[in-house]
Amino acid sequence: MPNTFPGVEPFETGVLEVGDGQSLYWEARGNPDGVPAVVLHGGPGSGCTSDDGRLLDPGLYRIILFDQRGCGRSRPRVNATTELSSNTTEHLISDIERLRQHRGIERWVLVARSWGVTLALAYAERYPERVIAMVLASITMTRRADIHWLYHEVGRYFPQEWQRLRSGVPEDERRGDLVAAYHRLLNEQPYVTCREQAALNWCRWEDAVSPLPGGVPNSRYDDSAFRMTFARIVTHYFHHCAWLTEDQLLRDAHRLAGIPGVLIHGRFDLGGPLDSAWQLAEAWADADLRVVDTGHSGGDAMTAGIVEATNRYAILG
Repeated sequence: MPNTFPGVEPFETGVLEVGDGQSLYWEARGNPDGVPAVVLHGGPGSGCTSDDGRLLDPGLYRIILFDQRGCGRSRPRVNATTELSSNTTEHLISDIERLRQHRGIERWVLVARSWGVTLALAYAERYPERVIAMVLASITMTRRADIHWLYHEVGRYFPQEWQRLRSGVPEDERRGDLVAAYHRLLNEQPYVTCREQAALNWCRWEDAVSPLPGGVPNSRYDDSAFRMTFARIVTHYFHHCAWLTEDQLLRDAHRLAGIPGVLIHGRFDLGGPLDSAWQLAEAWADADLRVVDTGHSGGDAMTAGIVEATNRYAILG
C-alpha cells in the first residue's frame, strides 16, 4: 500500500464476549498513549486486515482493529448453516460501544470504508459524545436504492457479469429482487453444495464491480470459507437494508453537529455513485467532501486522502 505507514505488530490482542454466544477478536497497534481510533471494516463480513492499521500514524494513534460478528477471527464464524438472528446493525453498534468501554476509551476517531461507513454513521449518530472525528471513504448508507443500484442497475456497465449473477438464481426469480433471491439460496437451500455455488456467484459479482476495469482481483475470494462467510453476512444485511429506515442516516445527520469529518469518494465508483457522498456532505455541515479519481476499492489518491485526514485529526485527541 503506497503512501501509508509501515506495518506494526499489535502490542495487545484479545477476545471480547459480547453476548448471544458471540466473541469479538480485537487488537491494538501503534502508540498505547496515542489518540484512540477504531477502524471499521467493510463487507459486511470482510473482517479486518493488518493493512487497515497502516492508514494511521502508529506514533500518534492507538489503533483498534476488530472483526465484526461472525467473520475474521471472531467466533463463531459464519459458515453455510450458522444462524444469523443475533447479527444485525443494532448488535454491531452495541459491540462497538462495548469494545470502547472494555478498552477504557473515553472518545475515539472513527475510520471506515464502504459498509464500515454505514456502521460508523449509525454508531456516531447514536453516541455522538464518544466521537472525536470521522474519516470515511467510499461512502455507503445501505439504503434500498443503493442496494438496488449495486445489484441491478450497475449491471448495465457489466452486462456479461450481471447475466452470470442472474443465471445463478432460479429462472422464475431472475426478473425480481436478486438480493432476496440470493438470500433465500444462502439461507433456505437445504444442500450445502448449492449454498457454496451461490456464494461463489455472489463473490464473482462483488469482484467485478468493486475495482476499476483492469484492477487486481480480490484474492480473498479464492478462499471458499471466506466466500461463504462474506456472502451469507452481506446478503443478510442487504436483504434487510441493514435494519435502517430509508434515509435514516441522512435524516439523523444533525446529531453529528460539532463532529469534524472528511468524506473521500471515488468519482468512478460504479458500485456506489458519488451522489451518496454529496448528499451526506450536504446534511452534515462539519464534513468536508473530497472527490478523487478512483473506483470503490480505492487507489493511491484515496489512500493519500485518508492518510492526510487521519494526520489532521491526530491533534484533536
